[in-house]
Amino acid sequence: MLEIFKIGFLSVTLLDVFDIIIVTFIFYWLYKIIRGTVAAQIFLGLIIVLVLSFLAQAANFKALGWLLKLISDIWVIAFIVLFQPEIRRLLVLLGRNPLARPFFKHGNKDIAEIITEAAFELSQVQHGALIVIVRSAGIKGVVETGEEINAKINKNLIRTIFFPRTPLHDGAMIIKGDLIQAVRCTLPLSSMNTYNDYPLGMRHRAGLGITEQADVISLIVSEETGSISIADNGKLMRGLSRNSLSEYLEKNLTIQHGKGIRSIFEYFRP
Repeated sequence: MLEIFKIGFLSVTLLDVFDIIIVTFIFYWLYKIIRGTVAAQIFLGLIIVLVLSFLAQAANFKALGWLLKLISDIWVIAFIVLFQPEIRRLLVLLGRNPLARPFFKHGNKDIAEIITEAAFELSQVQHGALIVIVRSAGIKGVVETGEEINAKINKNLIRTIFFPRTPLHDGAMIIKGDLIQAVRCTLPLSSMNTYNDYPLGMRHRAGLGITEQADVISLIVSEETGSISIADNGKLMRGLSRNSLSEYLEKNLTIQHGKGIRSIFEYFRP
């Protein structure tokens, strides 16, 4: 391979430059995903140890290289054990990438419209609701915490289930395809108590939490204010209008065949 330049005893080729660029991009990409969490600081520490270990091996410092390699091996194991949520979020993001899964049509305009109408009718009477809409792989573990009904999606059925005096209103409704798969389900809570300085109640934390761990959309109707929010990919959008909610669901529940591949970078924006 053609040598470009030398740094002391190190010979740098064009292949080495490409290798460094790819590794740098991967590390930067991972840092963007976990930025703002405690894991980010430990991740930076791990990078420093790996760089020092590489330099020690390049300089043939055998004892120092062995010590730093030992530390980095232990650090990687500790990173995996301590930061399972962040790693799980990374794997979920990889699973959402169209390059890693086939294109399937998961929803349609009729389903989006039914959910929108039900949400706004619940909002008008201030009946709280938490609806989880599955886009790709199912969330069997969550479904099993509630009561499976596997009923055809219907606006009046959604309203009836979330009527405050019914035994099934408490908890989350899971919708997959055109079926209400289960109701009264328990969701994992997000670790965030506030979002953009807005305090989160348990319903909003649950709706946000499940989107951090699975490829789903959560629709939350506030019992206190009647406002409607959407949680998706660990982000919360509040105070949606009827049109904005309908448009969002139509766009994000349906993956069209033959539309090309969306950029991988879109799925890893912080």
